Amino acid sequence: MPEFIDAHGIAIVYDVYPAETTDPRGVVQLLHGVGEHAGRYARLAGALAEAGYIVYADDHRGHGRTGLKQHGGDHSQLGRLGPGGMPATRDAVWQFTELIRDAHPDLPLILLGHSWGSFLAQMLLNRHPDAYDAVVLSGSALLWPGSLNPGDLNAPWAGKGATGAEWLSSDPDVGRDFLEDPLTTLTPLRKLFGLVDSARLFERPSRGLAETAGRDIPMLLMVGRDDTVGGPRSVHRLAAAYRERSGLADVTTLVYPDARHEIFNEVMQAEVRADLLAWLDARFAARD
Repeated sequence: MPEFIDAHGIAIVYDVYPAETTDPRGVVQLLHGVGEHAGRYARLAGALAEAGYIVYADDHRGHGRTGLKQHGGDHSQLGRLGPGGMPATRDAVWQFTELIRDAHPDLPLILLGHSWGSFLAQMLLNRHPDAYDAVVLSGSALLWPGSLNPGDLNAPWAGKGATGAEWLSSDPDVGRDFLEDPLTTLTPLRKLFGLVDSARLFERPSRGLAETAGRDIPMLLMVGRDDTVGGPRSVHRLAAAYRERSGLADVTTLVYPDARHEIFNEVMQAEVRADLLAWLDARFAARD
């Protein structure tokens, strides 16, 4: 497994999925959510690779294989970010972007983040708008009080027999697999990160991102109608902020009826992947 060392000496483990073509059309940097790891996106990464994209996906600080190495094999510590907290985690993801850019300087780079990964993507876009050629946010939210659910994400499905993982997907196998995965945890974000680092997530889209980047940045926001993290209302607010505050013109929002938080693991996941690929096809032409 390839890895790089961040500014605090943490080894960040990552995967690379080569494009299934002789002339790749672009690179996708995939950012997973809280309490999980990049391996849960193998099907999505495979579909992107088949469509002609090189995919890079890391296990963020404290998470998955990175977290297991970082915490000396202690599974109970998975999700804990370690020294430097949220800023260091964000900076390590930016370091990964730089690694990818150095490896593929002539290919467009698409940043694709899910849930907490989409929050990190928003933070990176605010700081480095010229680094990304498109951004895809899944299960995201406007990172502002009143637009992000601070409570029990599984509340709508609470009751006898509930596992606590129902909020992830309407497919019960997804929740069961998550609970059985030794590299995941359902510990709430606030408990994993603490109040200070959790508060550091509050950050609206910056003003004038298109002007700073010197170009428009195509953006796709995808969300399940029954997503309890932010849901459609919060995502529509986020889209409006990118249009009105950031000056982005190409902002698309897709809402999936009867879908919960993990749209790439939903019963309609094939449709979700097809929508993503169609959106990318319209902006990044095949090269062979």
